[in-house]
Amino acid sequence: MSDKLVIIPTYNEKENIEAIIRAALSVEESFDVLIVDDSSPDGTNDIVKCLITEFNGRLHLEIRTIKDGLGRAYVHGFKWAIKNNYKYIFEMDADFSHNPNDLPRLYHALIDGADLVIGSRYCNGVNVVNWPMNRVLLSYFASKYVRLITRLPVDDATAGFVGYRAKVLETLDLDKIKFKGYGFQIEMKYKSWIKKFSLKEVPIIFTDRTLGESKISSDIIGEAVFGVISLRLRKIFGKL
Repeated sequence: MSDKLVIIPTYNEKENIEAIIRAALSVEESFDVLIVDDSSPDGTNDIVKCLITEFNGRLHLEIRTIKDGLGRAYVHGFKWAIKNNYKYIFEMDADFSHNPNDLPRLYHALIDGADLVIGSRYCNGVNVVNWPMNRVLLSYFASKYVRLITRLPVDDATAGFVGYRAKVLETLDLDKIKFKGYGFQIEMKYKSWIKKFSLKEVPIIFTDRTLGESKISSDIIGEAVFGVISLRLRKIFGKL
């Protein structure tokens, strides 16, 4: 078993799931993969089940019976990773917006001393492909807003391509992570920074999905906008 795990949450990703699994398991440095599927009605987890024996213990599947947000799916995966003694745990989308070939670069940033590494769209200009301009602007200025309100020294606070040393996830109280979408990504980075863990951004190129449907919604955006304010207020009043 590898000491590196990539967690990929899924819901209705049958068009992408086999290809992303094969891509993630074929990169250098030998990563294992955990799919956390929210009981996809399109048969995503059935495809994963058919692939498990092919990869000799490197591919794992957890099926959740409730669909209650990306953040909850990742927390489920984090707990599984800690229980199974992984030292380096990564988040990655199923739709190829994150390039699996960038995983070794994130891993080496952790090896070189970072506690949390961020595959960043904005630390070296704006590196986004095939996104409509309104989405680019929303994402870019959301990160600026997060930095302004929280003082978090990160250019891409909403990034979902992230790697952690296990000690970060073991230190944070995962049961107290409140947010689900963009808000979840911000909360994890902010709480890690508050705990004095070192954060590093590695530039990546983000490419919008070509297959399947985006899961973003107005509720997820609203959670991020107002969640940032609540994070800052909880820090000020010592409730984080």
